Amino acid sequence: MSKSPINYPPGPSSRLTLKLFFNFLRDPLTVLHNLSKEYGDISHFKFGKHHIYLLNNPDYVKEVLVNQDNNFIKSRGLQLAKRILGEGLLTSEGELHHRQRQLIQPIFHPDEIPNYANIMREYTLDISSQWHDQATIDIHKEFMHLALAIVSKIFFNVSIEELEIKEIDRYVTIIMEHFNRARIPFARIIEKVPLPSNIRFCQAKKHLDEIIYRIIDSHLNNDSSNNADNRQQNESHLYKDIINLLLQDQANDYFSTSKNNEGVNIARNNRQQLRDNVMTIFLAGHETVANALTWTFYLLSQNPKEEKMLHNEVDSVFHDEDNVASVAKDISKLEYTQRVFAESMRLYPPAWAIGRQAIEDCKIGGYVIPAGSSILMSQYLMHHDFRYFPQPERFDPERWSPQEKAKPPRFSYFPFGGGVRSCIGETFAWTEGILVIATIARRWKMQVMRGDPLVLQPLVTLRPKHGMQMRLIERNNVARI
Repeated sequence: MSKSPINYPPGPSSRLTLKLFFNFLRDPLTVLHNLSKEYGDISHFKFGKHHIYLLNNPDYVKEVLVNQDNNFIKSRGLQLAKRILGEGLLTSEGELHHRQRQLIQPIFHPDEIPNYANIMREYTLDISSQWHDQATIDIHKEFMHLALAIVSKIFFNVSIEELEIKEIDRYVTIIMEHFNRARIPFARIIEKVPLPSNIRFCQAKKHLDEIIYRIIDSHLNNDSSNNADNRQQNESHLYKDIINLLLQDQANDYFSTSKNNEGVNIARNNRQQLRDNVMTIFLAGHETVANALTWTFYLLSQNPKEEKMLHNEVDSVFHDEDNVASVAKDISKLEYTQRVFAESMRLYPPAWAIGRQAIEDCKIGGYVIPAGSSILMSQYLMHHDFRYFPQPERFDPERWSPQEKAKPPRFSYFPFGGGVRSCIGETFAWTEGILVIATIARRWKMQVMRGDPLVLQPLVTLRPKHGMQMRLIERNNVARI
């Protein structure tokens, strides 16, 4: 018996597949906006033989991320990301993902986050103390360097020298651009050609791997100095970073089946898995926060009233700049700063879209979605939907006051995803973002320099394509400007 024909949701004609695909590569945000506007909350289109369903309804997003999450795996885009991230937390599936998440979770437990506040603020003060009144800087690069330094210190207990941070930033940009190119037809064939872009990608990956393995080896060398007698004592001690947690897990695997004191050798044999997780946290842990901070200060520079309100709050909370010990408890007082950060991530969500692939046939929005189909959900699209956010292009932190933020449905705003695969570092990112904003705003204002037009660059994350050139104004000097 033949199968009944599939009843697809509305969408563009299959004759437009190639044109639609290249338009999507050039400007995905506009393509998704137009599809949603023309075809509604669920639409269907094809890239070649590949079926894609665009969902733009909070209830449909909830179906994928929560209600039917067991029926979906990561999208093809993140499967491509395995070429750099391997089988780390972001890209792994099933039992491997569950185990890695459970293992790393203690580092990100909400009770632990305040312990990182002093490092966040100290590093922010350090980098901003090198700025000069009236200087022009690319604030996006500054925040990339800052977020990378914070992640490296807190999660891996290493300090990255300034020159190396700049090099890492360059490598990350090359890799993000490569992921975008990898989606084009015949990408696998093109990648075998020794084009300059392919050579740059291979070199960037090689250099990043060298940095990651150097960090891992430093931990392995420290771990090898511990013998079996003191290992049991160390197990009751709170491990300071992610690598130590992963090393301990590998050693426990060994000791559960062997009496020999060779746990470190087991760890050495699993360097690839260590590398995949470190690379994932290394990249994902700084890229998104840096972008969110960049967009926040851009928005503040365009909205002087809201900027003034934020300055009043941080001045009242951080009135004693030398009292670093109070930083953790002060974060809860920065209510308006939190609203500013939330509104920034509504207008410019660092993760602008989420993709999933159906394992089995499922039903969403009245349509059967066949196994193997891709699901696309865009935070950028949903966050700009007037049905949930009136005057969606307007910067309005008061949307996030207690009485207002409860009004929109749950998945009308999801900058960190949702469900069992929501971002493990969400609480960490909120704390870091709020604290960095407040620390910098205590001393500095910023003005966008007129030059290259502001162009969004939706790669893996939502970046400003030409960086963000800002003129620094020391607040003590604001009155005379």
